[in-house]
Amino acid sequence: MARLGPFEPSPALAVAVSGGADSLALALLAREWAVARGGSVLALLVDHGLRAESAAEGALTRARLAGQGIASRVLALDGLMRGPGLAARARAARHAALAAACAAAGIVHLLLGHHAADQAETLRMRARAGSGPLGLAAMAALVEGKHVRLLRPLLAVPPGRLRALLRARGLGWVEDPSNQDPTTLRARLRAELADPEGDGAEVAELVAEARHHGATRAAVEAQVATELALRVRLHPAGWAVVSAGNLSPPALSALLRTVAGRVYPARRAAVSALAEHPRAATLAGVRMLAAGQAGGHGDWLVVREAAAMAPPVAARPGAIWDGRFRLGGTPPAESTLGPLGRDAAGLRRLRPNWPAAVLATLPALRCDGRLVAVPALQYPDAASCARMSLAFTPALPLSGAPFLEM
Repeated sequence: MARLGPFEPSPALAVAVSGGADSLALALLAREWAVARGGSVLALLVDHGLRAESAAEGALTRARLAGQGIASRVLALDGLMRGPGLAARARAARHAALAAACAAAGIVHLLLGHHAADQAETLRMRARAGSGPLGLAAMAALVEGKHVRLLRPLLAVPPGRLRALLRARGLGWVEDPSNQDPTTLRARLRAELADPEGDGAEVAELVAEARHHGATRAAVEAQVATELALRVRLHPAGWAVVSAGNLSPPALSALLRTVAGRVYPARRAAVSALAEHPRAATLAGVRMLAAGQAGGHGDWLVVREAAAMAPPVAARPGAIWDGRFRLGGTPPAESTLGPLGRDAAGLRRLRPNWPAAVLATLPALRCDGRLVAVPALQYPDAASCARMSLAFTPALPLSGAPFLEM
């Protein structure tokens, strides 16, 4: 845990517990670590509602946790149906429910029970998918989210040691039959490794390889973060100016993704070509053009592509438009949030130094098609805009914490 800090005094931790041996052992270890520091642990059990036995298994797991002095909550997922992409949909719903539960409990740190064998399987999966060196770092020990930090303290621990801990405590666990389903790639890889204890030479070698790639990835990400800090001025209205010269492909990719409000990067080949020969271009929902008055000689303006922006959404507190802006405060009743668009021409006087390409992409509020507010321009006045807020909150930050391997 020392590498995953810093932690506040009397740390409050949450642990995602499935009822299986790995997460149950993690809950025990986490409780001992937290209690020794005056803290506490909350176990969060997600019921996907896909198996008839899940409710009974959840009740049994909660009883086992209670016997160890660990409080728990069950998070029931509604509307998750079988069908294509079930694993991905279930994972997204599970993580959303866990993050919401942590926020409600005021907990920042959420622990996940992935272990050495899981890391070995993940590396093999990435290799078979043709991942590059960064992807071969497999799972990170720490992932910084908007509201929660995901911690994986067991990535170097063989699963056999976790089961041995439970046996020593006289505790049983739930066996999920889906872990042995031969139709899933992970189960097939687990069978190929043929190392249920996870303490064999091959698992150790794969974990070491992931750690090596993780260290490389961390170095690259730290270098990119420094480059972005020195070369890019990111404006709170969602556009950026890049100083004259070439950005490295990873830095340019991160900038394009952030300005577009997307989760996934643009095509690697296209980004590399633009990074090598900077020019006026449109790529992945972003325009790159000469900065003009917004920068110095040779600087580049990076702004959202107007044609790629999302349609308006209902202007309610918490609403997110175009994957980039979150609305807060008290917006006008029955209003919508969308692009300023053509109305930008009539408001150019409010920000004469801002490029026209930027003004058109600003978020604006309308009632019955009538423009009523553009907070970034303090239109119609500061008092009206003070009643609401529009924060540039892209899906991912321009640069996050460097990859942390275990």
